[in-house]
Amino acid sequence: MLRTLFLPRLLVLHLLLIGVLVSFTLLGRWQLGVFEESGRPQAAADPAPVDVTTLTSVGTGFRVEALRRQVTASGTFDADRQLLVADRTADAERPGGRASQGHGYWLLTPLRLADGTLIPVVRGWVASPGDPAAAVPEGHVTVTGRLMGPEPSDRIQRTGALPRGQVATVTTAELINVWPGERIRTGYVIATRQVGGGTPEPRLVAVAPPTAERSFNWRNLAYALQWWIFAGFAVYMWYRLVREAVQERRKRTAQEAPDGPPDEGAGGGSGQADPANRAVAGTATAADRRPGPR
Repeated sequence: MLRTLFLPRLLVLHLLLIGVLVSFTLLGRWQLGVFEESGRPQAAADPAPVDVTTLTSVGTGFRVEALRRQVTASGTFDADRQLLVADRTADAERPGGRASQGHGYWLLTPLRLADGTLIPVVRGWVASPGDPAAAVPEGHVTVTGRLMGPEPSDRIQRTGALPRGQVATVTTAELINVWPGERIRTGYVIATRQVGGGTPEPRLVAVAPPTAERSFNWRNLAYALQWWIFAGFAVYMWYRLVREAVQERRKRTAQEAPDGPPDEGAGGGSGQADPANRAVAGTATAADRRPGPR
């Protein structure tokens, strides 16, 4: 069988199969990549900053189209109401709570606007509550950042009860209870520029620009499966052709093999008996015919 597999015409077939498998596998992987890319969020328009009061209000829901928009806010920070958002990293995309336990804190400071309302501002990130960068800038400031919607209270896995002055999420409903008697705008701002110009400054929290959701192009996934099915069919055809070649060679070998000598039995084949055997047979017959004693 091995000699058959290495026949010149089958060697060409083996090489052709390898080329087909490599090509079809890569083509299928390419279509799968196009399919995966089609469902990834795409960068959306990122308009110039607008005043935060044009996108937020008090006592109403958060507008989805305002998510991650660039905004500016001018006013004074209320240092007495600053909070620490526990178990956070310097990346807004990373989950908080148990997943980031012990990694640091967001500085959440309310900014009092000209109309008396408060907009929560994440000024930056510090590693510990006693970090000197946690000091609140004094006087009138202008904050530039991205507007975020209230975090769902069940977004993170809480690590247990937090000390006074710390919260687990930035949720408008919770802040209303923490800052009683204040008119708080829905949502919060993550600062993208340092505020106050003091030294040292907290590390800014990274926040991505707005994105547009896209749906998957399922046709590309079908194309990928199609290429891989073709590769499987090529393997099947290779198997069929190799098997037929092996069977054909075996049949040809059996036909070309010489026939064995005929079996020689007692008197078989010639039709003539041995003379000595005939003499013995005749003597036995005469003895049988001889009469016995009476």
